[in-house]
Amino acid sequence: MIRAFGVSDAGPVRDSNEDSFVSAPELGLFAVADGMGGHRAGEVAASLAIEAITAFISRSDEDEDVTWPYGIDEELSIDGNRLRTAIYLANRKVFRAAESTDDYGGMGTTVVAVLINGDRAAIGSVGDSRLYLFANGKLEQLTQDDTWAATILAQDPTMRMDDIAQHPMRNVLTNVLGGRPTVDVRMSERQLHGGETLVLCSDGVHGVLDEARIKQILEEHEDVSAAAQAIIDAALAEGSRDNVTALVVRYEA
Repeated sequence: MIRAFGVSDAGPVRDSNEDSFVSAPELGLFAVADGMGGHRAGEVAASLAIEAITAFISRSDEDEDVTWPYGIDEELSIDGNRLRTAIYLANRKVFRAAESTDDYGGMGTTVVAVLINGDRAAIGSVGDSRLYLFANGKLEQLTQDDTWAATILAQDPTMRMDDIAQHPMRNVLTNVLGGRPTVDVRMSERQLHGGETLVLCSDGVHGVLDEARIKQILEEHEDVSAAAQAIIDAALAEGSRDNVTALVVRYEA
């Protein structure tokens, strides 16, 4: 059984909410996108990405003869390939929309998505929206940020985040949907055992809430709707000036 609830808020500064999410337990699909670009283009990019991902997951769930325009990755399961293809299609849709008009030029979006089928979870991400897994009293980040800071830290294991915490490029994205015709999608798969809680969130949340605080909130709130709202409330209370989105998913065997 899967229970899920998502909350998104424009925050105290932004006029519009450029975050978008889908929570579709009937498909096993959960995703968060954080758009960027002027003239509300970020809002368009995130919405287009979520629409494209949802459409392909729905279509491939119903049609066994679905085509695979980006081929098959033999290291992934069928569901892993479904999610991988869905994200590639989302990139194509956002990129084409960005080329169609000057108002959308340069727009893009992050995305983090999980597709659950039985006790298996396929995970895909582009950008710095994150997926956390909370189980057995431990919180683990399952995705890797596509940012300048993450790239530098990966190249030099002796360096800590505190060493570059004030660097002006620390949050610059190195990979987004819609920025170019092709995109690098980080894919992984994981077996679920029951009792896990997944948290998908935009950087408006994890930029101000550390893992200890997110873990504390999940420990305090058993209900997924209460947990999602508490994460948003905490992010805003900590001074987040960005759009904030949290999608909490609980899996029971």
